[in-house]
Amino acid sequence: MVVQERIRVPIETFEQFINLPENADRLFEYIGGEIVEVPSNPYSSKIAMLIVGALLNYLQQNDIGHVTGEAGGYRISGERYAPDVAFISYARQPELPYHEQYNPNPPELAVEVLSPSDTDDRLRIKIGNYLAAGTVLWLVSPEAKEVEVYAPGQPVKVIGEGGTLDGGDALPGFGLAVKALFGR
Repeated sequence: MVVQERIRVPIETFEQFINLPENADRLFEYIGGEIVEVPSNPYSSKIAMLIVGALLNYLQQNDIGHVTGEAGGYRISGERYAPDVAFISYARQPELPYHEQYNPNPPELAVEVLSPSDTDDRLRIKIGNYLAAGTVLWLVSPEAKEVEVYAPGQPVKVIGEGGTLDGGDALPGFGLAVKALFGR
């Protein structure tokens, strides 16, 4: 049996590590004191792009904010996350930072599409930190074909293929059928 030791590092070490030349084309998160590389997953990426498309369509009619993909990282509760999709309003941040690797302002909505490399421990940390930052989290499960919705001060909602995701207060009038995420 192989035991993989988890090594915790300070945030300064993370910042130095991601700026190494050999890491220029790689994406990392800082979760619970650990440096975690975000692996590529074509199916998860497809789901994320479907959500991005729906949000962009909504924002063409309701010009209220920015949408970012996984390369648009955020500082959340002292950690560094790269949600698959995020929305941040103009009210919270009129312009996205150009010279920052990780946005200092948390998004109103973050979407994380589960992939085989995600661990329960890391997910629990991320969920807690997103909620503490006031961010609504959609946790999309391709295997279960459902979305768990975490909102600050609310019980978790599980929305299956027959349900619809709504934008809540951040994206009024937005709706996306969950079944649209898991088609061909």
